[in-house]
Amino acid sequence: MLSIFLLRFMALPVAICTPGQYPLQRVLGKYFDVQRERQHSREHTSSLCMVKLHSTQPKQANYKVHRALIDGATTLELDNGITKDGHVVVWHDKNIVAEKCQDTRPAFEEDPEFPYVGKYIANLTLAQLQTLDCGSKRQINLPLQSIYPGVRISTLGELFSFVECADPQYHIRWNIESKINPVHENQTRSPQDFVSKQHEIFVNSPYLPELRLEDIDSHEITLDRSIPTSALVDLETVSTSDNKTSPWLAGIRLDDFAGEMEIQIASAAHSIGADILSPADIASDPTLPDYIPFTNRSMVDYAHHLGMLVKPWTVNHLSIVEQMLDWNVDGLITDYPNIEECPHLVFKPNLTEHLKKRVLECLNQHLKKVTPLMGVSTV
Repeated sequence: MLSIFLLRFMALPVAICTPGQYPLQRVLGKYFDVQRERQHSREHTSSLCMVKLHSTQPKQANYKVHRALIDGATTLELDNGITKDGHVVVWHDKNIVAEKCQDTRPAFEEDPEFPYVGKYIANLTLAQLQTLDCGSKRQINLPLQSIYPGVRISTLGELFSFVECADPQYHIRWNIESKINPVHENQTRSPQDFVSKQHEIFVNSPYLPELRLEDIDSHEITLDRSIPTSALVDLETVSTSDNKTSPWLAGIRLDDFAGEMEIQIASAAHSIGADILSPADIASDPTLPDYIPFTNRSMVDYAHHLGMLVKPWTVNHLSIVEQMLDWNVDGLITDYPNIEECPHLVFKPNLTEHLKKRVLECLNQHLKKVTPLMGVSTV
């Protein structure tokens, strides 16, 4: 369904109004927060549903964001990597996978790193990354996915610039995850690199007051206290098979905290200063036999007792949505930007046609500056 909508809106004519003429108005305190993740298609402290901007669709972040804005997203969730030469890029994976991107040409003659598909972001320069065509491949598990031949990976600065055009009054919120791997440290840049490189961009952006940092690796949360933080957690990152300290928890052991695991998780997140606890809740259906939720009412209640918000991820099943709402979570992270399937939720304002057109105009203006890789042969 997402891809069908995307095709329809991409076919609309360019708007006559200038991008800054109409504000993208949000009354965030009244609406269920919609954060969109780039892969398939996270946060305001007084609202709820977020839609993620994940990367199963090739990481044409601006195409995905324009769709999220049209769908009424109030928060954009995205993942960042850092290149070998220190550029922050918007990309969900730690490496370039063949299912999403294809090589076109080397960045320079006789480049020993070419071809680049399969390589890690941390081991490639921005120039090398931007030769990749990440818009031509349709994912096998997304048969209705739109393709955009020649589209390349965006930098975080480019994405901020595009959204600023569509949202000149800076109502949009941001939930940004750093792709760090403490288990295989050579696959990504260090937490210190992410803090310094991203912070340079954050402090120079008008969106600084609207930013939230989220991470599964707790090291970055403990390093940067200047921006509100969200602790991502799932079963794999809070425990190990041999009961050693998890490398994801910045030296913290759940056993150091009293109570059952759900209480320990909330306590651990609070101990590192996280403002938001974001636990996994990816089960397919809570009505199935032997269903045991990772996120449960006790975790939510205790996190609230400690003064944290709770926003589970990635909630794609309406039965789980209903369960989470009954437990009074503060937000839901989902792959779907158009959650009209939740008729009992009032979570977003309706965008008028001229606002939709302005978003499309901003996209067209952006693409004139960032020319896709058209007319190149692939290898």
